[in-house]
Formats: sequence, structure tokens, C-alpha cells
Amino acid sequence: MMNRIFLSCLLLSLYSAGSSLSCRWLDHKFRQYNQRSSELLDTMVNNSTNTTEDAELEVAFPHDLYTQASKASAGERLGFIVQTLDQMALLFQEDHNSTSWEENTVDDFVNLVSEQADGLRSCIGSHKNKKLHMYFKRLSGHIGRMGHSADVWELIRRELKVHLFRVNQLASSLITQN
Repeated sequence: MMNRIFLSCLLLSLYSAGSSLSCRWLDHKFRQYNQRSSELLDTMVNNSTNTTEDAELEVAFPHDLYTQASKASAGERLGFIVQTLDQMALLFQEDHNSTSWEENTVDDFVNLVSEQADGLRSCIGSHKNKKLHMYFKRLSGHIGRMGHSADVWELIRRELKVHLFRVNQLASSLITQN
């Protein structure tokens, strides 16, 4: 009898560990929403009249944080993705009126990014990466220092495009695990 209980517990534990991130939203909706968000960022560049081809942000992209996240547990990776998406949406609370972006496109982008974060949040508990938060805080500060200009927003748009790509890579690694 004890062997059966032990075996049942062991099998349940293994199943739970293997399917702890069996998140239907991640499996079925994330890629679609991520792709659409990326397309909206591309639309924004098509509506842009500024010239920032050679300009770069003073805030370095956090490649090391993505490397660390890729080595973290599945739950921590999902938490990192959610936090990144939340922070991306928060950036658009900054004044972006100097851009030539259509407000509907910006609103659609923010809504899609927020929906991605909410959908993934349903799969995990709470997780915050302080360094990632500080990175986005520095981005926000950079926007303010540059006077919320169209040029800085174009740089931010490009930076967010890279974030969407990297977040998609992290999410894909979770999908293939399950």
C-alpha cells in the first residue's frame, strides 16, 4: 500500500514538474500576439518622419539579463517575460506626441503587449527582476532628458522591437520544453 502511495506521489510530482508551465495561453496565443505587436512597431516606423539611422540610445540593451533569464527556471523566465512586457507598456505613458505615429497604432500596440503580459501572468505567480526594472526606468529617464522628441521615440521603438524578439525567444524555449 505504501509503495502505491509513494509511486502515485512520485508520478504526480513528475507530472506537475513537467507540466507546471503547461499554459494554454502561452501555447496558443503568445506567438500570435507577439507577431502582431512586432508588426505594429514596424507600422510605426513606416509612419515616422524622423531620421535616426545612426543614432543610439545612451542606455545599453540588457543582453546579460536575457542571458540570465534563458538559464533560469521556467517560472522565472515567464516572470521575466511578463515584467518586460509590463515595462514596455509603461514606457508609452511617457509623452510621445512629438512622433508621427497614429494614436490608434500606439494604443493597439500597448493593448497587445498588456494582453500578452496578462495572459502569461495567469500562468505564474509574481516575479520581479530589479535590474530589468532599473533598465526600463533608465529608458524612461532618457526619454525625458531628450525632451520626448520623435528621435528618441524612434530609438525606443527600435529597442522595443529587439525586446519583442528576445521575449519571443524565451517564450519559444518554454513552449518546446512542454
